[in-house]
Amino acid sequence: MNLQNRHGFAPFENSSAKVNWDTGGFFAETVDIGKLMKGKSPEANLRLQNKKTFELSLVFTLVILIATFQVARQFPLAPSELKKANVTIEVADIPTTEQIRNLPTPPARPSVPVPTESEFVPEDITIQSTELDLTELPPPPAPPVKDRYENYQFIPYDEPPVPIGGYAAILANLNYPSIARKAGIEAKVVVGVLIDERGNCVKTQILSSTNSVMGFHEAAQKAVLAVKWSPAKQRDRSVKVWVLIPIRFLLKEIQT
Repeated sequence: MNLQNRHGFAPFENSSAKVNWDTGGFFAETVDIGKLMKGKSPEANLRLQNKKTFELSLVFTLVILIATFQVARQFPLAPSELKKANVTIEVADIPTTEQIRNLPTPPARPSVPVPTESEFVPEDITIQSTELDLTELPPPPAPPVKDRYENYQFIPYDEPPVPIGGYAAILANLNYPSIARKAGIEAKVVVGVLIDERGNCVKTQILSSTNSVMGFHEAAQKAVLAVKWSPAKQRDRSVKVWVLIPIRFLLKEIQT
């Protein structure tokens, strides 16, 4: 308010500022400022209370320490005496261990010829020579003859062997295994057949198979053995040969 009057800001005066200015002037005229307390009262001064509290705590601590030392003097501080244990050490004489060695019997000493006064000396014995006659030795055994038809092998021929009645005869004798039919399993079996000079099926051999169980091998071999064959020809002469017969087991039909 005063600044506004000094610098000429009177247009910015308001009623509340004027009321405050009047109230301050009233108190200044009524109250004697010299009688007002300029410092804090002792009851409200926290610094004085902290000093008193510190002094009381220090005195209380000293009293506790002195009382503790006085009580501790009543207990003896000398170390207690340890009782000596009676330990007796006995020294025993351990007898010496005797080791018995079972030594082997020493060999007999070789005889040493002793000279004699006798003039008789035995004559040396001559062994007759033995003659060994190696002219009549038995001939060596002949090497074992290997059967060329023991396992499947290709033997050349001019005309292949043919089953009598065609391959339909093999299909007629082929039975589908019941277990495989119920399980819905199919397979392919390649059978090697040995046909002799008379057209007989002498031996069979399973060369490959997609299923070694379920009875496919046995069914294929029985069907092949039950058929009569026309033998293979080599220069108008019947020969013994191996032939391959692939057989497929299908659920719809049986094919060769």
